[in-house]
Amino acid sequence: MLSSSDAPLCTGYDLAMFDLDGVVYVGGEAVPGAPADLAAARAAGMRVAFVTNNASRPPERVVEHLVSLGIDAERSDVVTSAQAAARVLLDRFGADARVACLGGEGLRAALLALGLRPVAVDDPDASALATGYGPDVLWRDIMHAAVRVRGGLPWVASNTDRTIPTTYGVAPGHGVLVATLADFSGVQPVVAGKPARPLLEETIRRVGGERPLMIGDRLDTDIEGARNVGVDSLLVLTGVTGLPELAAAAPGERPTFLHPTLAGLSESHPAPEVHGATVQLGGWTARTTDGALRVSGEGAVADWWRVAAVAAWTHLDAAGAVADVSGLAPPSEPAGAGRDNLSA
Repeated sequence: MLSSSDAPLCTGYDLAMFDLDGVVYVGGEAVPGAPADLAAARAAGMRVAFVTNNASRPPERVVEHLVSLGIDAERSDVVTSAQAAARVLLDRFGADARVACLGGEGLRAALLALGLRPVAVDDPDASALATGYGPDVLWRDIMHAAVRVRGGLPWVASNTDRTIPTTYGVAPGHGVLVATLADFSGVQPVVAGKPARPLLEETIRRVGGERPLMIGDRLDTDIEGARNVGVDSLLVLTGVTGLPELAAAAPGERPTFLHPTLAGLSESHPAPEVHGATVQLGGWTARTTDGALRVSGEGAVADWWRVAAVAAWTHLDAAGAVADVSGLAPPSEPAGAGRDNLSA
């Protein structure tokens, strides 16, 4: 379930590892309030790392994007799944190894930065294949890669994200390509990005920090990835996770802390009280009745989400079924007089 912190998270942790898509920005626009929240975290003394499963852009371009949004960032602050994949390949095959590269500019740059040699997917002397998201990847190269993996070429995938958030909606991510290659070849890749360990381990190695906190919007990558490396996490609700996804979260996908936005870094985090099937916090009461989650009362928006999440997880663990949240309306602003947040 959720943990508590009497002190603001920005004073209890010394490294903030931010996912990008859906946390800091969506498409080309900053998440509202994110630049100020990031500046506040830095002012409180946190080291900041921008951690992304998106392997298409090199760190320099990520920095340019962040700076254009009013966010202070340097190249050393950015760690990508492409860099983590390059580290995996370097550790296994050594410097100067030829690596068939199926992806974007960011993957190629990451390989070169560690002394590896990116080559075409049909290069007969390639020691391994590296794949990552790239909007201009050609189908003929995908076919070559699939045949070579089925023939025994070792394969490292930057990530397995099935979706990515865009300004025009949730779109297919690199994980769709990974599934296609795996289905054809019968081979599963070594994965570098979240929720696998290499990306967050590479981030901590590069940026430092003894008390890291992962901040993300995805349960199956950011939060599960934090659990896999044994660090705490903060889930924000500015990206792909909404109430249905939160209610269905398995134990390994549940965050340490929960807040609608990055403002949660500068706040304390009370944990809900659980009394059987009833969950209470800050004026809100939640419980599942006849399989449907209900929340009543008044209070802070963040506390509403916390009681709703814990009540849903309590029901899921006890009944083995996901609570029905289809009629539940999360508050968009602090609640007024007592009300039942179950829409008509």
